[in-house]
Amino acid sequence: MNNFAELKAQLEDRLATLLNRVDDIEDDLRHPLDADSEEQAVDLSDDEALEGVDSILREEIAQVRAALARIENGTYGKCAVCGKLISRARLQARPIATRCIDHA
Repeated sequence: MNNFAELKAQLEDRLATLLNRVDDIEDDLRHPLDADSEEQAVDLSDDEALEGVDSILREEIAQVRAALARIENGTYGKCAVCGKLISRARLQARPIATRCIDHA
């Protein structure tokens, strides 16, 4: 069995960072709109951009959590397509990888 302790720690650190960023975005999105209509337009535009970033971060959070679950259930590091082992170098470069380089 492969020892993925270092990659697990890296994934857990990434998850914590992502969760903090999502919290910050949610705090920013909760702010009330300015009374000035021009400022409201800018705020709404900024909010749309933040919502896009939030969506991307949430997707990555799901991928990191899935990778951590694969570590726990013993399927981490196996290609979802062919079942062969994903190279250590690929996992170090992209810890959320679910496919070997041939099937990426």
